[in-house]
Amino acid sequence: MSDTIQKIHIDLSANSYDILIGRNLFTAAMAELLPIIENRQIILISDEQVGPLYLEKIENALTPHARSIHRALVPAGEASKSFACFEKLVNEILALNIDRRALIIAIGGGVVGDLAGYVAANLLRGIDFIQVPTSLLAQVDSSVGGKTGINTPAGKNLVGAFYQPKMVLADIEMLSSLPLRELKAGYAEIVKYGLLGDADFFDWLEVNGAELLAGNPDKLAEAVRISCQAKADIVSRDEKEAGQRALLNLGHTFAHALEAEAGYDGRLLHGEAVSCGLRLAFGFSRHLGLCSGQDEMRVAGHLQGLGLPAALGDLPVIADMTSAQIIGHMRKDKKARDGKLTFILVEKIGKAFIEHHIDEQVLHDYLESCR
Repeated sequence: MSDTIQKIHIDLSANSYDILIGRNLFTAAMAELLPIIENRQIILISDEQVGPLYLEKIENALTPHARSIHRALVPAGEASKSFACFEKLVNEILALNIDRRALIIAIGGGVVGDLAGYVAANLLRGIDFIQVPTSLLAQVDSSVGGKTGINTPAGKNLVGAFYQPKMVLADIEMLSSLPLRELKAGYAEIVKYGLLGDADFFDWLEVNGAELLAGNPDKLAEAVRISCQAKADIVSRDEKEAGQRALLNLGHTFAHALEAEAGYDGRLLHGEAVSCGLRLAFGFSRHLGLCSGQDEMRVAGHLQGLGLPAALGDLPVIADMTSAQIIGHMRKDKKARDGKLTFILVEKIGKAFIEHHIDEQVLHDYLESCR
């Protein structure tokens, strides 16, 4: 892989920013970073697993340019997206006597990015932050688009804000430290982009997916670029999910219900739930007579062929979950409207649409058929 930096622009008027994709970006992209970081108080937020891998190197690169640098670590895992962790971080940062030019840099996966972004959105009514996603899932999805937030006992991401970063640095080099399970979890979000609006990209993944998961840096960079461009195009048209941005939730209504039942304890990763949710979205669309069984089987075959879950039976952690429990979790979904469930359904691979009025009995019958 070359050291070329690829740039994707998210056009949001005053909130516009760039996604940089490449290697060793805190060195290679320093000229791009300087206008944002120079002479500012910088708070590096990471978790106890990722921090030891990257914080020293990043701090060394920033020290000549920053007024001060402070490290803040949270426990690794979904449980850190909580009111308790949010409060601890806010108090720790306020104790530094920051001003409104303080800058947060989030270094980690989706949990760290969502949490740190929500902290940035609230401190002093909003300070700048940069996303440095270190997982494949975060690079292609959660770091882009400005969704920040925390979980509650009532559901996932029910407290949060749309708050855009000043820049996203997707460093492909950081993916080399990921275990295969984490790569596969991120891959599910990549597949999503092909399924919702780019059939040619899904074709490409069928050919290159195995090599990508084997860690090929060129395949990874290409998949990150295409995924980020797809999300950038949608977010630029619909920043706060008033319409078409909801398409990015393909598979997620199912996935969030599965995650809620599993308890966010690490036994079920978000990307694993999304992988199963993608197949269920195609299956439910087929059940409603909207798409072909051939497309559903093609999606299932691709995911399962690469070792990703694509059926409820592939997830032992929720083996005892009933259809009524799944639907109960779905009622708390943010996309629900006027008491009705909202789903992203499909006509075929590469063509998804939003449906706001789903009959719960029909959904229940479909879920029963999956067990």
